[in-house]
Amino acid sequence: MEILKVSAGSSPKSVAGAIANVVRKNGETELRAVGAGASNQAVKGIAVARSYLAAVGIELVCFPAFETVLINGEERTAMKFICFDRYYTEAEGSLVLPDEYYEGQGGQPAETDGYYFDETNR
Repeated sequence: MEILKVSAGSSPKSVAGAIANVVRKNGETELRAVGAGASNQAVKGIAVARSYLAAVGIELVCFPAFETVLINGEERTAMKFICFDRYYTEAEGSLVLPDEYYEGQGGQPAETDGYYFDETNR
């Protein structure tokens, strides 16, 4: 999975364009942001990318997560946003979800407000 690094100085439109290009090409990407400003720019970029991709029939879905990264020999906590096309398939009829989606779920999709996010709701 291609990792896009976002900084506090990143333009949301540039982030959105990068997300849209990678998701169109690979069906998925991961954004990594360290700090509140960078996380803010990443979320804005995701929002803009959703509209870019919706125009071509792609529904962008993102899951936030934490990750520990090493920067200049110092451990920092980063926000990571796992983004993918909800209906991207590697094989006919299969929905591809990142492994992080199932971590801690006992191999089962998470239930959210009575709606299960898995391949049965396509």
